[in-house]
Amino acid sequence: MIGGFHPDPSVCRVGEDYYLVCSSFEYFPGVPIFHSRDLVHWRQIGNVLDRPSQLHLPPGTLASGGIFAPTIRHHDGLFYMITTNVSDRGHFVVTAERPEGPWSDPVWIDLPGVDPSLAWDEEGHCWLTASGPRLARIDPASGEVLEGPVDIWAGTGGKYPEAPHLFRTGGWWYLLLSEGGTERGHAVSIARARSPRGPFEPGPANPILTHRGTSRPIQSTGHADLVCAPDGTWWMILLGARPRGYSPEFQVLGRETFLVPVEWVDGWPVVGPVEERHPA
Repeated sequence: MIGGFHPDPSVCRVGEDYYLVCSSFEYFPGVPIFHSRDLVHWRQIGNVLDRPSQLHLPPGTLASGGIFAPTIRHHDGLFYMITTNVSDRGHFVVTAERPEGPWSDPVWIDLPGVDPSLAWDEEGHCWLTASGPRLARIDPASGEVLEGPVDIWAGTGGKYPEAPHLFRTGGWWYLLLSEGGTERGHAVSIARARSPRGPFEPGPANPILTHRGTSRPIQSTGHADLVCAPDGTWWMILLGARPRGYSPEFQVLGRETFLVPVEWVDGWPVVGPVEERHPA
């Protein structure tokens, strides 16, 4: 879908338009943002972090430091991008009325972890999830932590439970989670609850997506996000890699962004394997 070094994708839809962001690590400007009308063909429309007041990369910032795993969301007419600068002060939120920007200066949030994500309930409360996974209720305008953090469902036992995203559909809150590490053991699992606070019930077919232990050309599949199209179909975007050569295989393009359809069966998402296809 978006080839070559576009890891940790996150997506949101506004009307007929889709917007996607990816990790940028030690590079400036940070957090590339893309636009699409069909989830297949994407065009970069800018960078969310395009000035020094938004992105401080101290001297000596190491490779794979800086900006980790952004999430993009749209709520009440405003775009939100939340991420973690692991080389600076941690989590922060920036906002914009238009996805092209200008985006605001950071609002910092004093919470542990990486891979932050935002969701809003029917009462307008904003919930932040981050690796652990942990849950907190915050004020995204000020960065104040109003409740928590508390530990929530940590997956099926794989290492590094990360990239937790909360979604509300069909009367349930779904927690999408990646685990197993971002290497060949990467996998996507899911759980659900009636409240964002839990308790969460694991999906009966976890992991709902993994290519570990297979000979499929796309490996390391994980760090996923979900989006519902205007026609009611659901889609998952995720990172993956295309290793080549003999063991240990190598990947010259890094971690890329892929797309896969999602079906809902008995209240749970069913995800097919990620195929190696190229846009026409």
